[in-house]
Amino acid sequence: MNEDPSSLPQSGANRAETAQVTVDDLTAGPYGVARLDGKTVLVPNSAPGDRLEITAAREHRGYTIARLRRVVSGGPGRRAAPCPYLPACGGCDWQHLAYDEQIAAKSRLIAREFERALGFTPAGNLIEPAPAEFGYRSRLRLQVGKRGELGFFELASNRLVAVERCLVAADDLQLAAARSVAQALAPNVEELEVVSAGERQVLVVYLRRPPDARATQRVREAIGSEQANAGVILRAGAQRVVLGEVQIRLELEPGLDLEVDADAFSQVNRQCNRKLIAAVVAAAELAAGDAVLDLFCGAGNLSLPLARRGARVLGVDSDEIAIAAAARNAARYQLDSARFVTMKAVQLAPFLARAGYRPAIAVLDPPRTGARELMAALVRLRPRRVLYVSCDLATAVRDLRMLCGNGYTLVGVSGFDFFPNTHHTEILAVAVLT
Repeated sequence: MNEDPSSLPQSGANRAETAQVTVDDLTAGPYGVARLDGKTVLVPNSAPGDRLEITAAREHRGYTIARLRRVVSGGPGRRAAPCPYLPACGGCDWQHLAYDEQIAAKSRLIAREFERALGFTPAGNLIEPAPAEFGYRSRLRLQVGKRGELGFFELASNRLVAVERCLVAADDLQLAAARSVAQALAPNVEELEVVSAGERQVLVVYLRRPPDARATQRVREAIGSEQANAGVILRAGAQRVVLGEVQIRLELEPGLDLEVDADAFSQVNRQCNRKLIAAVVAAAELAAGDAVLDLFCGAGNLSLPLARRGARVLGVDSDEIAIAAAARNAARYQLDSARFVTMKAVQLAPFLARAGYRPAIAVLDPPRTGARELMAALVRLRPRRVLYVSCDLATAVRDLRMLCGNGYTLVGVSGFDFFPNTHHTEILAVAVLT
């Protein structure tokens, strides 16, 4: 990292004072990394090799969050962001990087973290690029303003940047049609998710309080006036109101698709998801009749392809809607070897260990917070292979460290660029019992 003789003000000094820094690398987040007077400086909207003029925004012990004032000279991977809402919008924090630089940076970050934390050096090209850099999101969650405006928050802020369109959204997502529903419910809306349902879309609306009869009628009228909206799901705490047609269909692999309500979890990048499924099936190295425990199974995104190949799958998830969909889809395809349980994985895993259940393979696809609380129980189950899927590098490495300290060895890590133009990526790590 480079140092510069100019200095940022210390805490309490004049924050208008500027300095220049050179960015050396990227974090696994929305910042570039520079050094100034021996201190780490994190700069948003920056690229390796950038020479930047900055001011201090927030001081922390050991590092400073900076505000970018001006690009003095751009690094080799910098480009003009194609989106007109950047840099104000905080949705695509890496869109100012050329796509090949995004892939290279993600590969470096994954390799560095696995080497540092686990002593494992991934081999080959780590990241599978996305088939499309833009127009890939089949579901898009938006913030909603008091008058029904749709948009995204600024980086590290709750200030709304209203948008008319989004470059990473699939072409069949129509924000104008979604906006009519948001306006019918404003200002009671917290967030709104637009989900592709083929030629039409389903809206999932997260409310601050349950809707009254008048609000529900306004939504019915908005659905009727907008042909793009097949249906709407209103969520307010435990209350769920379904209006219209709300089921979507996802192709998992040739000859196998998933029918599920739009408010159950599904991956945002359907093309990359099919690549991930193929990689999981290959990494499982199934033998006939193998028992597979799929923790955080959702609606069966990974369970059903594994069951289709003869595995005896037990899927567990706390989402009743997703589990019901998984069971229905297994019945549709006569996958009698797949069973699904509605329960928190952290509760079921210890029970299975005490009951003497011993899966050959364990599959985990936890939320961003990871699966720390159930790793000890997973170790007691002693599966011969563990396939860990994650969209958060830090929590994945944390959880895998617990496996590797208890008789498991990492044998492979690969990445899939589910989220182009952001710092996020999806990883698949494979560990075997040794």
